[in-house]
Amino acid sequence: MRYVNRCGSVVEHFSGIVHVRNTTALCLKKAIIDYLAQHSLSLSYVRGQCYDGSSNMQGDLHGLKTLIQQESKSAYSIHCFVHQLQLTLVAVFKKCLEVGELVLLVSNVLNIVGGSFKRMDDLQKSQAEKVQEALDMGELETGRGLNQELGLARVTDTRWGSHYKSFKNFISMFGSIIDVLDTIVVDNRTLEERAKEQDITNAILLVEVAKRRLQKLREEEWDSLIDKVSAFCVKYNILIPNFDDFYVNSGRSRRKVADYTILHHYRVDIFFKIIDWQVQELNARFNEVTTNLLVGVACLNPVDSFSSFDINKILRMAELYPDDFDENIMVTLKNQLETYIVDIRDVDERFSNLQGLADLSETQVKTKKHLNYPFVFRLVKFALLLPIATATVERTFSAMKLFKSELRNRMNDEFMSGCLVPYVERKIFNTISDETIMNTFQEMKTRRGQL
Repeated sequence: MRYVNRCGSVVEHFSGIVHVRNTTALCLKKAIIDYLAQHSLSLSYVRGQCYDGSSNMQGDLHGLKTLIQQESKSAYSIHCFVHQLQLTLVAVFKKCLEVGELVLLVSNVLNIVGGSFKRMDDLQKSQAEKVQEALDMGELETGRGLNQELGLARVTDTRWGSHYKSFKNFISMFGSIIDVLDTIVVDNRTLEERAKEQDITNAILLVEVAKRRLQKLREEEWDSLIDKVSAFCVKYNILIPNFDDFYVNSGRSRRKVADYTILHHYRVDIFFKIIDWQVQELNARFNEVTTNLLVGVACLNPVDSFSSFDINKILRMAELYPDDFDENIMVTLKNQLETYIVDIRDVDERFSNLQGLADLSETQVKTKKHLNYPFVFRLVKFALLLPIATATVERTFSAMKLFKSELRNRMNDEFMSGCLVPYVERKIFNTISDETIMNTFQEMKTRRGQL
């Protein structure tokens, strides 16, 4: 539970972790209501939610996020920004059979090649030889940081950029990978194995940049893409199809030829369609509400002498909290913002060189400015609550896999919480000596041995 205390500081209260894999969203909602009631709070106080990306949590119809927003419509949940970007790619892979098969093929090849230390040694040796050959032929330049050894980066559905890095390295190391695969085919002993926080403003802008680049790619860059693919095929003796021939689906009888060409299939049915799906996914996951909230948070940030401050964008953020900013308050808020920015940016030197919203909030309280600009301070507090829905919760769920493994799948909630709390709060536990931990453990009950 995260809140802003009377000093303007962000406080997080971590109570433990309960395993709720098969629990319904309604039961989770009740558990949260009961937990808040223990602290004399209700859902009406909630201004932010933080969950992983499962449908039980983030579902628009019956997810926990939606159920709580029905009680408190200003309790926004912004899913992990980086995870959402990755999910736009994953969604497209699932829609397009050809792309999905390519991702699976690359994954399987990387698993086979990286399946033993011997193959990895063979790969590195082959790669070094090809780099040296390219240097001798003048195809590569020498210099600091150039021609570094590449690794077999595997793709993952929850790690942004992993697909790009995996495919980029796969293309760069294609010749060496083929050498290793050829060795596997020759070696009879292996026959059985032949049968697997950028800042918010720039991040939001990059989403728009990505959509425009996709549109430009769709309209202008098909020919250049084909040239690159053709050059790659020629280099590795891969057959290039005649794009004017009629397309034959590999899963159909060859007598059932399609009434469209190979060019149409790759350009319209795959290239155009994937780009359109990708843009749709970006629009769906980064909608107007999410964008206005994130941009508003960025505009309140004091970094670089409030360089991102924009009253209109901040007001659009405030409009998303109708229970806290009615029409009369919105008029007052606009007036406060106009005076506030002159005061803290141009007059009061105590607000110079602040490093973030947390510093701004604490400084407002120390200087009593939160009393002069109460509605601005309210927005700053809301902005401090929203970042809970970032990669932090995704990392926590990933950490669960370290403890609740297949070998320890039956651990109870108390034991799992006992393991995870020190892991999540390791900064605090790093300050506790081993002797203190052993003494506490020893005194919990009578034990046979002395630690």
